[in-house]
Amino acid sequence: MVSIRLSTIIALVIAVILSIFALYITTYIQTITTPTPPPSTSPSGEEFKTPGVPTNITIGTEIFLPMPRIKGNISLEEALSMRRSIRDYKPEPLTIEQLSQLLWAAQGINEVVYGFRTAPSAGATYPLEVYVVVGENGVKGLPAGIYHYNVHRHSLTVVKLGDFRDELARAALNQPWIRNAAIDIVITAVYERTTKRYGERGIRYVHMEVGHVGQNIYLQAAALGLGTVAVGAFYDDEVRKIIGAPENEHPLYIMPVGVPVKLYKLKYEDLIRYYESQRLKTS
Repeated sequence: MVSIRLSTIIALVIAVILSIFALYITTYIQTITTPTPPPSTSPSGEEFKTPGVPTNITIGTEIFLPMPRIKGNISLEEALSMRRSIRDYKPEPLTIEQLSQLLWAAQGINEVVYGFRTAPSAGATYPLEVYVVVGENGVKGLPAGIYHYNVHRHSLTVVKLGDFRDELARAALNQPWIRNAAIDIVITAVYERTTKRYGERGIRYVHMEVGHVGQNIYLQAAALGLGTVAVGAFYDDEVRKIIGAPENEHPLYIMPVGVPVKLYKLKYEDLIRYYESQRLKTS
């Protein structure tokens, strides 16, 4: 009986050892036969550059932004409930990841076959251009300056270096939130891109489109715990000259963005009470 039990134990041990050895051999074969994936390349065959801020930044330098996220921690419904025009900001910088996300929300690519964007455009004519006025210590690791957003490369190109928030605020009737925000997003339009297809009606389409972009920025700012406000009162020519835009570009929006002094949050019970009180009123 003892010898039978001993032989059984020895057989089990040998079986376990053989199973481990077989697993090791299988894993080793997979390792040596699996090809190393090629480096990521763009459609043109060019290797993707690692996002980051170059050490020597001059006029014309291109800065690759961190890749945007397409999943977040706040639902669309929550972002809508938090959407407010916020004008008071703390003297704190944004992160370059936050800047990346805001720009992607404004005009980023969300369809990679035709290059469609996050905001709808009449006939996909895409008349809008996006600039960022970054203040001193406005974005961590990014020098103060004016940058143009490259939609298809998700990058920034340096237009000017220096803090131009004060000049921009003066061109916008001295609205202090433009001066105090960490960054100011400026959206311009090249009307001809749309009007050459739709005629005078295209002007309306351009204005509709910039409204879509503005709301995207509002919602993304809310989702990031940031504040913004849409500004339309400014001297067009002065703003265009400050940001270094060509003469055929017409500024439509300035949207300051910063860390809010107080972040707005709607309480669900307050919303229910409001609707219930309105329903009690006679029409």
